[in-house]
Amino acid sequence: MFAKKTLCRYKICIKRVSKGKTFITIIALSLTVVIIVLQGTVIHRAFAATSDLKNITGSNNTEKNINILLTKILAKNLENHLQKAGAIIEITSKLPQVRDIPYAHLLNQTLNTLHGIPQQADIQKRQVAMDMLSSNSSFQVVVFIMPNGDVYFDEPYSRQQKLTTTNLAFRDYFKGVIRTNDIYLGDPTSSASSGQIQSVIAIPVYSVKDNSTIVGVWAGGIDFSILNKELQSLNMRSLSDNNNTRVVYVGHNGQKIADSDTNKSKTPESFGTLNSFRNAIKGQSGSIIDTIDNTETLVTYQPVKAFHNVWIVLLMQPLSPK
Repeated sequence: MFAKKTLCRYKICIKRVSKGKTFITIIALSLTVVIIVLQGTVIHRAFAATSDLKNITGSNNTEKNINILLTKILAKNLENHLQKAGAIIEITSKLPQVRDIPYAHLLNQTLNTLHGIPQQADIQKRQVAMDMLSSNSSFQVVVFIMPNGDVYFDEPYSRQQKLTTTNLAFRDYFKGVIRTNDIYLGDPTSSASSGQIQSVIAIPVYSVKDNSTIVGVWAGGIDFSILNKELQSLNMRSLSDNNNTRVVYVGHNGQKIADSDTNKSKTPESFGTLNSFRNAIKGQSGSIIDTIDNTETLVTYQPVKAFHNVWIVLLMQPLSPK
């Protein structure tokens, strides 16, 4: 429900923005943040309710069903998070100042030295990116990429200065956008400007003149720290007698995105070899016993549709204390 209302209100904002009232963009982005906060409150209430139910019942079958319910709640929250981030990318990509590329010629002189256009060039487009970042949205970086993969700019500009490559045509999200002509969510990978693990949501940008020629790719890097904080605020350990329940969000390639365990959240991990992960990638949900760190573990899994990709929620409970 929240996602649909957001998109509906955004469409109104786009219509107004196209008449030149740029400030409406900021209002739309702020609205998204409010809805994300509300959604987070709903998750905490649902988590508390299911946790209380688990403590009251105590039967194995009920525990299994509650685990399934919890993974579904978390999966829906993750889906909403991605859909709202995608809505911001999609709507801002239609702004005339994003679709116009007046300084592309500067790349002939500045691509290798500045890793894109100068900081003071195309201020209107940079301002849209800055509005997205300053509105407490999910993004840590916004980038415009030319059709050949060359970086037009990164915002914040400090990230552009630190780029280790000036062509991103090899990235899966760039290939996905060009292949599908549609919004695309990339797998978790190290950022070329910060080294942090992130996933990028990208969309094709069409020319103002003919609305059919792709003039670039508009993209935002998702800040995983928000997802980590949200999971860690739910106190997942309380769901089992041994206080060892753990939940992770996993990308399509099996790499961890977010972790309820604060001690492991910054440790890179892959869950791609687990049978639970393989089942979820196929669109299945349920529970299975997997071996994790040499320990038999009950894993409840739920797929999350992420545009052209699938992400996974895994709720893990070791069957014996470590």
